[in-house]
Amino acid sequence: MTVLGVLLAAGAGRRMGTPKVLLRDETGIPCVARAIGALLDGGCDSVVVVTGASADAATGLLDETGWSDDPALDVVVAEDWDEGMGESLRAGLSAAVGTSASCALVSLVDLPDVGSDVVERLLGQTLCDKTALARATYGGRIGHPVLLGRDHWAGVIESAHGDKGAREYLEANRSVSVECGDLATGRDVDSPEDL
Repeated sequence: MTVLGVLLAAGAGRRMGTPKVLLRDETGIPCVARAIGALLDGGCDSVVVVTGASADAATGLLDETGWSDDPALDVVVAEDWDEGMGESLRAGLSAAVGTSASCALVSLVDLPDVGSDVVERLLGQTLCDKTALARATYGGRIGHPVLLGRDHWAGVIESAHGDKGAREYLEANRSVSVECGDLATGRDVDSPEDL
């Protein structure tokens, strides 16, 4: 079974004041590079980065970090990115359909403390086949990453619109919760103060 990481990084980051795909951590490392590394080091076989706002600048950042030359990485642009995370998710899963992956592990670019250990736990405690449906929780609070087996992709693509993402689909279908609160907070970065 192969796992494709789907990294959602398309938003404009209006509250942040810049697209989140362009953020760097306190050491200057691009958050997108850290997130790609967490997915691959945690057990994903390859990664699709979904860009949108500042897509050209995001591609330049990936060039700068050397990720654009990695055969395990692909970049897709969500043309309707400004309609919400659902559109980015649809673009990422639509790209996944053309791969041989059994599962897609969906994560966000703005989760600074979600590392490879969280990815590894989610993949390790879940049967990663085409029926998989699981999500990380942090102290019982639902978060990312989310594991979607291939059998669920069409349903998620159909239901993901606006800022809902896969929330309604996951609520309507039984997903497994994997507690990761001992590894990370799972909180996303929404404003400069959060950095």
